[in-house]
Amino acid sequence: MDHAVALVQAYLHVNGYLTVAEAPVLQALEGGGYKTATDIDLLALRLPHAGGATPIGTEPADPGFRPDPVLATQDARPDLLIVEVKEGRAEMNPGLRQAGVLEAVLTRWGFCPADRAAKVARRLAREGEARVPSGPRIRILAFGSIVDPKRVRGIGAISLAHVISYLHNYIREHWEIVRHAQVRQPVLGLLALLEQAGRQEAGEGD
Repeated sequence: MDHAVALVQAYLHVNGYLTVAEAPVLQALEGGGYKTATDIDLLALRLPHAGGATPIGTEPADPGFRPDPVLATQDARPDLLIVEVKEGRAEMNPGLRQAGVLEAVLTRWGFCPADRAAKVARRLAREGEARVPSGPRIRILAFGSIVDPKRVRGIGAISLAHVISYLHNYIREHWEIVRHAQVRQPVLGLLALLEQAGRQEAGEGD
């Protein structure tokens, strides 16, 4: 997996999102067969109230946790993000501006009934956000080292610097929980190791 995608995936996991990485969208060819129209770097779905550290034996598990305000999550309904990640400037691949590609994404993973998918996809392509009646709020979100409003007009964008800062702060604030966990997510595991090494160097133990 691309390093930048893995970084954003870790950030979304901490904020309660379930993710699918590097999902291909296929297109049928006129002469038969298929080709890849584009890849979705991340599909991320957050159910209401998800996220935070959840140790057994606390009640509630983490009452003070709130998702990163920059994500603008809402707990009234599920939140679906269609995510593009760039190591350079945050921007969207041309394929994700096509209503047909977005329609395929919505129907393949069952995020929208087939008879409504075309209308929702057109609005999503036009405005960067759409809602499905009795379904999720759907948004397009871009991540990159540089966020240029002209490049991400009409969609949300978050810098990779913010993602890194947020993860560092999250691990520090929840260190008493994190230090006892076997962190399998590669990015979070590396950041936890760096935090542990820094504390031991400073004479704070583990």
